[in-house]
Amino acid sequence: MVIRELIGVYNANGGLLGEAAYVWGRLRHTRHCALCDITHSPWRRKPAWDDLAARLPVPFTLLHLNELPADVATLIEEIGAPAVVGRTPDLALVPVLTADELDEVAGDVPAFERLLDARLADH
Repeated sequence: MVIRELIGVYNANGGLLGEAAYVWGRLRHTRHCALCDITHSPWRRKPAWDDLAARLPVPFTLLHLNELPADVATLIEEIGAPAVVGRTPDLALVPVLTADELDEVAGDVPAFERLLDARLADH
């Protein structure tokens, strides 16, 4: 199966209120998003993430929970967020990386890249 697009789904809502709620939850240790840890430092997007995204063989779109197209939202309801899903040439969606797998890389961009490369090789 060929993946033509990757979609990373944060376990947070976007926008000012969504971001504020996430930060507040992080401070209280009631919110966590392993994909956020991979793509962002506490202050900004990680340059290592931007470098990786530029090298990927397919586009990688990052979305918040309140930004999901209906088909992606349906899959995320099943597998949970955060997650990375792939879109195939026939527009089907397949899970690529789960929340547990994203947790395992502990925010490390090179470790994420190795895991993603291995998973894409399976497709």
